[in-house]
Amino acid sequence: MAQGTTTKKVITNSENDARPFGMRDKIGYMFGDLGNDMTFMLQSMFLMVFYTEVWGVSAAQVGLLLMIARFVDAFTDVGMGIIVDKSARTNEGKFRPWIRRIAGPVAISSFLIYQTGLQDMGMGFKIVYMYITYLLYGSIFYTAINIPYGSMQAAITSNPTERTQLSQFRSMGATLAQLIIGSVTPLIIYSTINGQEVVKTDSTFTILAGVFSILAVLFYFFCYKLTTERVNVDAASVEETVTVEKQAFGKELWTTIKGTFGALKNRALIGIIFTALFMILAQLMISSINNYLFPNVYNTSDALSQFNMINPIIALVIATPIAPIIANRIGKKEFGILALGLSALAFGSLYFIRPENVIVYMAFAAVGMFGFFSFNVVIWAMITDVIDHIEIETHHRQDGQVYSLYSFSRKMGQAIAGGVSGIALSAVGYQSGAVAQSEEVLNGIFNLGTIIPAIAFLLAALSLVFIFPLGKNKVNENAAILENRRNNG
Repeated sequence: MAQGTTTKKVITNSENDARPFGMRDKIGYMFGDLGNDMTFMLQSMFLMVFYTEVWGVSAAQVGLLLMIARFVDAFTDVGMGIIVDKSARTNEGKFRPWIRRIAGPVAISSFLIYQTGLQDMGMGFKIVYMYITYLLYGSIFYTAINIPYGSMQAAITSNPTERTQLSQFRSMGATLAQLIIGSVTPLIIYSTINGQEVVKTDSTFTILAGVFSILAVLFYFFCYKLTTERVNVDAASVEETVTVEKQAFGKELWTTIKGTFGALKNRALIGIIFTALFMILAQLMISSINNYLFPNVYNTSDALSQFNMINPIIALVIATPIAPIIANRIGKKEFGILALGLSALAFGSLYFIRPENVIVYMAFAAVGMFGFFSFNVVIWAMITDVIDHIEIETHHRQDGQVYSLYSFSRKMGQAIAGGVSGIALSAVGYQSGAVAQSEEVLNGIFNLGTIIPAIAFLLAALSLVFIFPLGKNKVNENAAILENRRNNG
C-alpha cells in the first residue's frame, strides 16, 4: 500500500438490496418533519409572544436574539453538514442514526425555553437564560437533527418522481404540525380581560411545550423505524473499500469548508438560497405578526386560531395533492413562480384594501398562504435537484453540506423575520403587556403583516425567474446523466 494512504471500509447498500420504495417510506419521512415542527413551529409562531407577554422582554431584545442565533447557525449548520457527509455509513444507513441520537436532546432543549416559573427573575438573568437555551435548541440540537433528516431524502430513493413524493409527504408533516400548534395554542394561551385578549402568564406555556416535546420524540421514532436508506450517496459508493489520503485534521477540515462554500458559486444553489430566504422571511413575518394583529387590530384570538386551522387544512386537502401533479407537468421552477406570485398579489392587495372585517382579511390571507403552501410542497425536491446538478458539474456529491447551506438560508430568513418583526414592533410603538394599543400602533402592526410579506414573496418569485436555472427539461436531463453514470459504474 502506498505511503500516506489508508483503507476505509464502506458498507454498501443499493436500491436492489432493500425492500422497494413505498408508502411506508413516505409516511415515515412525513413523521420526521412532524417531529421537527412540533418544536420548530411552536418557536416560530409563539416564541416572541412568550418572551414579550409572559417574561416581559422587549420585542427588540427578542429580535436581536433571533438575529444573533442565526449568525451562530452560519457555523453550526455548515459544520453539521460536514460532520454528516464525513460520518461512516452503518447498517442503519448514513443519516438515520442521527434521528435516533438527537431526538431526545432537541425535545428537552425546546422544553427548557418555555419556563414560566422564571418570569419573576431579574431581567439580566432572563436575557442570559434566553440566549443559552435558545442557542442550545436552535443552533445545536435542531441543526444536528434537521441537517441529516433533510439530507436523508436522497438516500431513500434516487428516482426524481419518488423524491417529489417524499417532498410532498414532508410538506404534509409540516402542515399537520402547523395545524395542531397553530389552531390549538391560541385557544389555550389567551384569555379575555376587560374585553381585551391577553396572554396567560401561568404555567400554560410550560405544559404545552412539554406536550409538544413528547410528541416530537414519538414522531422521530416513527420516522426512524419506517424509513429505509437504499442509495449510498458516498462519493465512493460503488466500491467496497476506498483509498483515503491521510491529512492533518485541521487541513482536511479547512479543505472541506472551502469546498462547501465553494458550492455557493453554483447558480442553482444561489437561486434556491435566495428563494428560500425571501419565502421564509414572508411566512415567518406572517406567523409572528399575526399573533399581534388578530388580538389587537381585530380584537380576536379565536380568529387567529381559525386562521391557523383553516390554512393547513386547505394545504392538506388542496395544495398537497395537487401541487406535485402540476409541478411534475410544468416543472417545479415554473410552478414556484406562479405560486409565489399569487402569494405576493394576495398580501399586496390586503395592504391597499385594508379590510375592516376580519373575515375578508382571512380570505385574502388564505389565498396568499395557499400559494406559499403549494410551493413549499415541492421545494424540498428542488434541493435534491440542486445536489444532483452540483454532482454532475463536480463529480462529487455533497448532500449534507449543500443541504446545510440551504438550511442556513432558511435560518437567515428566520433571523431577518425575527429581527425585523421584533425591532419593527418596538419601532411602531407596541407595548408588551399593554391591554390596549393606540390607533397608530394598530396601523403599524397591520402594515408589518401585509406589505413586508408581499414584497418578500415577490422577491422569492423573481429569484426563481432570474437566478435559478433548473427548469423541467434541465432536471430531467440531469437525472438521465446521473442514472447513466451509476449504471456504468
